[in-house]
Amino acid sequence: MRGPSIILFVLALVPAGAVAGEADVLDVKATKSAAGTYDFDVTVRHADTGWEHYADKWDVVAPDGTVLGTRVLIHPHEGEQPFTRGLSGLRIPAGVDRVTVRAHDKVHGYGGREQAVALPR
Repeated sequence: MRGPSIILFVLALVPAGAVAGEADVLDVKATKSAAGTYDFDVTVRHADTGWEHYADKWDVVAPDGTVLGTRVLIHPHEGEQPFTRGLSGLRIPAGVDRVTVRAHDKVHGYGGREQAVALPR
């Protein structure tokens, strides 16, 4: 085996879920909706391959590591990449003016690109 044949052979040995990689947060829009409450629109990219390997949630995390809120994603988005989903009415504790948004997938967990966001006043 040489050239492309060996590459195809090696790829055939890799489980399909492993090829999808980690979920990346591409964009975050945070909007203040009330005193101490925010709405988030988050764009995620992940090469979903089906029910066994897809981006299944994203979190809003305080600087101290506390998870302030989670948007659960209940199905794969194989034909919709990247995709944007929202989380409304998330209460942010007083004194927190910056958060990080991270995505999670069913195989790799966390580890893809995160986005830090300054919260509007």
